[in-house]
Amino acid sequence: MSQLDPAIHDRLRHTAEGLVPVVVQQQGSGEVLMLAWVDDEALVRTIDTGRATYWSRSRREYWVKGDTSGHEQHVKEIRLDCDGDTLLFVVDQVGAACHTGDHTCFDADVVHRVDG
Repeated sequence: MSQLDPAIHDRLRHTAEGLVPVVVQQQGSGEVLMLAWVDDEALVRTIDTGRATYWSRSRREYWVKGDTSGHEQHVKEIRLDCDGDTLLFVVDQVGAACHTGDHTCFDADVVHRVDG
């Protein structure tokens, strides 16, 4: 496994736990699918394999999206936001993105909507 390019590492603003949030977006439609977390190792694994790899904060382990569900994320592009504190994975999502089986993790509840 390779190491993260130091120039990329230096641009990232990690949390105290060494993590960076990732917004995951469907290629083409721009639909937001989910939010997850990566550390440098997960980001390297994603870059090396082309499959979205995240750090599970609850299980304290790496997970490759789709390894157990079959609902894979093939990463087409990785972007860094202007502040360096959030990544964007543009993916080709196979199947549901959410662990509940929903297409996106944001299908459940609308908290607020402004009409008009």
